[in-house]
Formats: sequence, structure tokens, C-alpha cells
Amino acid sequence: DTEGYKTVGIGHRTKIYEPEHEIEPGEEISYSRVIELFESDIEQAILDCNIVFNNFDSLPFEVQAIFGNMMFNLGRTRFSKFKRMIAAARREYWHEVAGEMADSKWAREDVPNRANRLIKRMKKVL
Repeated sequence: DTEGYKTVGIGHRTKIYEPEHEIEPGEEISYSRVIELFESDIEQAILDCNIVFNNFDSLPFEVQAIFGNMMFNLGRTRFSKFKRMIAAARREYWHEVAGEMADSKWAREDVPNRANRLIKRMKKVL
């Protein structure tokens, strides 16, 4: 990926999730395996969102989708570093959440295109 991690399928980091099943560069995997890994990664992202937010299922659907996207890409360790964003989300101050998202290295340098799309979506949450 853009950060230099070994990935397969839809952003699945092989070193993190399956060190015992290391996939060699250029090795092909089946479409069904890609989907299996993706579904597992999505499930983990949602579980992690529920760990960070004890009321995750009651947040607006758009907020769940945005945080799920971020969690999938960042992982819980990096997502959890957005302390002011998480605090604003717990108060349901969505414009403040968007501002905290924008005020980050993630938005400025890491993935500015993705971040800007998600920030725009968050600004529309009422």
C-alpha cells in the first residue's frame, strides 16, 4: 500500500492479521479469499468502533459509515489517537468532529483525498 505495508485483496495487511500465512509478492489468491478477508476486516473494524464508542450502534448511520471507513484504514491504535475527535463525537458535535478530522496529519499528509471526502460527509451530519 502507500505506507509500504504488505497488503492483499482490499487493503488486507498480511503481516498484521495472518503472519503464519504470509503471502508472497505477486502470489495470486482467489476472489472468494479476497471477499473472506475483506468481510473479516470489516467485522474487525466494526468491533473496534464498538470498543471506542460504547454507543456506536446508536450513532447516525453516516457517522458509523465514516468511522468504520477510518477504522478500517487506520486500525484502532491509530484511530484512538484522534482523542479530541472522539470526545467531540461522544458529545455528538459533528461539526467539531469534522474540524478535528481536518486538523490532523492524516488529513494533511497521509490520505488527504480520502480524508477530505470523509470530512465533507461529516460536515453534513445533523
